[in-house]
Amino acid sequence: MHATSNPIAAVLVHVGDVEAGLAWYQRAFPEAVRTRLDEFDFEFLQLGCVCLEIVPADAQVGSGPFGSVVYWAVDDFDAALAHMEKLGATLYRGPLAIQDGLAMCQVRDPWGNCIGLRGPRPAAISG
Repeated sequence: MHATSNPIAAVLVHVGDVEAGLAWYQRAFPEAVRTRLDEFDFEFLQLGCVCLEIVPADAQVGSGPFGSVVYWAVDDFDAALAHMEKLGATLYRGPLAIQDGLAMCQVRDPWGNCIGLRGPRPAAISG
């Protein structure tokens, strides 16, 4: 397999209410552009080169912190964490100090899915 220069095409987030999920994730990532594909009756958020697809949870794939976690690179870790918490996300793991002065954590969206945040943090982390 040969990956392109942008190897992540889409991230699917499974939620119980797609419209509420689209609205929440658009507030969480305000730079995302809501896009509609009329021929498929499908809306998603375009975030740079990545499609953030908010889809219905079902018996095959539910919502919650049970699988892979996508970590989003942020310019200011503390500001990004505060932004997510203001929207109702709850801290799930961390924050932890990692390499090169960066910090990382996981927060849970209102449906229990984990969102990873990773970026610089000016203050030392004791986590």
